[in-house]
Amino acid sequence: MVYVFIFVLGCIVGSFLNVLIDRLPQAENPFVGRSHCDHCKKTLRVVDLIPLLSFVMLKGKSSCCHKPLSWRMPLVELTTGIIFVYTWLYSLQLSTVYYELRTLFLLIIFCSFLVIFFVDFKHHIIPDEMIISSIFGVLLYTFSSSFSYVLIYENFLSGAGAAMFLLLIFLFTKGKGMGFGDVKLALALGLFLGPEKAVVGMYLAFLTGAIVSLILILIGRKKLKHKIAFGPFLIVGTIISFFYGGILSTWYFSFF
Repeated sequence: MVYVFIFVLGCIVGSFLNVLIDRLPQAENPFVGRSHCDHCKKTLRVVDLIPLLSFVMLKGKSSCCHKPLSWRMPLVELTTGIIFVYTWLYSLQLSTVYYELRTLFLLIIFCSFLVIFFVDFKHHIIPDEMIISSIFGVLLYTFSSSFSYVLIYENFLSGAGAAMFLLLIFLFTKGKGMGFGDVKLALALGLFLGPEKAVVGMYLAFLTGAIVSLILILIGRKKLKHKIAFGPFLIVGTIISFFYGGILSTWYFSFF
């Protein structure tokens, strides 16, 4: 029942993340005003806002104008619920010291990443508010999980190094090969992962980005001159590296 509660709580938070995803690109205050239909702009009822269940009960259509609802909404809610449960289990396995706080800080980070993923995917922008919240969560998690000044110093260098690497790409390509939002995001990701995992995360981001871009070009969905958001690949690479970066690094160097 504990895991069910955590999952449901995650879905509720995911519903709020949908509000952020919708409003931040439009420079709207996510804390002011009730949720409304994306099509006819009518205020939604409470029954229309139940995470996951509303989408199922309404059969994927708006209750007021009966137009199709975006699959992104239940997807974000479901993903957030899974993230809550997985993060809770991960924190329990590490240590019993401050694991509640560490779990909270990790959830702040992952929720910020999730918003960045979907906003950048759709609008090709990375909201500064989410960069700030992710760095805030990273700093809290870093200081709560380690009292080693050497490790903290290494993480700061990792963040600076990751940001500098993407900044060079940004400057060299004059913003065509990399957005400045990606540079700011890299600062948070490097700070979060530390040196070794940051390298793995960046490698995975570039590898998956190249593979997906090539596939989209081959099937005719994109052309060489088209831009593809890089933020989602950075997020995916970072999350995979955070949980499995050590294993992947050991496996890779075992071939040498």
